Amino acid sequence: MIKEVNITKIEDVLPLITEQEYRPDLGRNRSLYLYRGMPDVSFKLGTSLQRNCKDAKKNLEPCILNNFTKYGALEDPLIEKSVWRQMILGQHHGLPTRLLDWSQSPLIALHFATTEADLDKMEDHDCIIWRIDIKELHSLLPGRYKKILSDNQTSVFTVNMLKDVADSLERYDEDMQDKSMVVIEPPSIDPRIVNQYSFFAIIPDAINNIEDYFEKNTGNTVKYIISKELRWRIRDMLDQQNISERILYTGLDGLSKWLGRHYYKK
Repeated sequence: MIKEVNITKIEDVLPLITEQEYRPDLGRNRSLYLYRGMPDVSFKLGTSLQRNCKDAKKNLEPCILNNFTKYGALEDPLIEKSVWRQMILGQHHGLPTRLLDWSQSPLIALHFATTEADLDKMEDHDCIIWRIDIKELHSLLPGRYKKILSDNQTSVFTVNMLKDVADSLERYDEDMQDKSMVVIEPPSIDPRIVNQYSFFAIIPDAINNIEDYFEKNTGNTVKYIISKELRWRIRDMLDQQNISERILYTGLDGLSKWLGRHYYKK
């Protein structure tokens, strides 16, 4: 089931950014929630592979990855050793993949929800943040995958862990069907991945409607709908907290995006 929460006042943001579970065994607060911010409430959850290749995605995905590896191995020879590394590196550089990116930071999600390519449209529509629960999603995994997590005393997969249990797309899709998916923490191949606290959900081929999957199979998924009247207020708050393009996108590109928005005249 997907729960909807409407955020209409700045005070409503506080529960979103402080929802950490107390762990008596650690005496600390921890969260296994992931967040995804989207600038328009009408946008649907979907991968770049789904948008790019539509109903031909199953046939075209191997071609995309094979060619990316063939031409991209000079940049990173390790991509020849793992389809999952191919996918992560490709996603990072704009390749259509089955990965859906998330952040463990709700502040990062708020950044992407309150940023528009056309800043004139910031007050034209509400925006949205999705929240999912890693622990809940991984409780749906087949036994072999749960054992890998248990053996490594962790809640999330790495590239090498996933490669040990599924070394091909075919094996992964056969194991997952339309019943489960893996959440993976990518290797720190770029400062952008580190700064954005990135994670990826690997969407099985059989799951064509991601929102429908969450509705039917989860109980902790939340859809935060943020009022359009609040977007600039949150945007300015995030900038003061140093959550901006200057930090999330390294180099002059991020600096230029931040300065352009900083000096934008409403």
